[in-house]
Amino acid sequence: MDENQSLLHQEKWRIIDQSNPNPQFHAIQSFAIDDTLCQSVGSGCSPAVARTWVHLRTVVLGIQDTKLPALQSGLDFLGKNKVDWIVRNSGGLAVLLDEGVLNISLIFPDTEKGIDINRGYDTMFELVRLMFEDFNCHIEAREIAGSYCPGSYDLSINGKKFAGISQRRIRKGVAVQVYLCVNGSGQERAEMVRGFYERARFHDSHRIVFPEVHPEVMASLSELLGVQLTIQETVLRFLKVLKGVSGEIYTSQLQGNELELYPVHYERMIERNKRVFA
Repeated sequence: MDENQSLLHQEKWRIIDQSNPNPQFHAIQSFAIDDTLCQSVGSGCSPAVARTWVHLRTVVLGIQDTKLPALQSGLDFLGKNKVDWIVRNSGGLAVLLDEGVLNISLIFPDTEKGIDINRGYDTMFELVRLMFEDFNCHIEAREIAGSYCPGSYDLSINGKKFAGISQRRIRKGVAVQVYLCVNGSGQERAEMVRGFYERARFHDSHRIVFPEVHPEVMASLSELLGVQLTIQETVLRFLKVLKGVSGEIYTSQLQGNELELYPVHYERMIERNKRVFA
């Protein structure tokens, strides 16, 4: 494959669809699955993988969030609002997942020369643009001040953020992850994250600067495009793009050696969370 060609153009895309919300499917499992797939793809046991996943209301904290001055008060606030929480193993700060948020992971082998970090971000940005190109909307990738988990690859329309991209590298595999606020109120999600930060006394942090969340700068795609998008329809858009840019797509679940790797990565996630919340 030409080194400058988009990473979306793969000979084969292996699809794992976990986009039906299930109370038994916990967010900790998702991050363990992506680490498992990173190891499998990185070792050449699997072609590139594209995984879709949805979880019930969960705030996914970054490692830095665990240093908040009054973390427990913030967690108590989430608990009172029936919001679960975990600490993920990739960078960034707190994000809120729920049944209106579609997560997509693209997992590639890290080639000998290495995949430049921006190339991974650009690939996900390209995927999202292609998924919604029929709306003739201008999607930008730039930091949206006042959003939660701000970064240079915040995706926005008319200055309102609807998605954020993160990246994780492990065992010669690269996982690029995006959360897409498909439907529901982006502002209400941001209010919840703001409430968490306020109760965790983010202003009192001296070592780490946490975002001052302004809910009005966040929205869902349904709100921004003026149509009622569903998760299922969005997954179909995602599959259509991959079908158009690759030789073959096929669906599967974890298989072979991955079934042995997964419990190891799952246990690591459990231990990480136990240490934080002990």
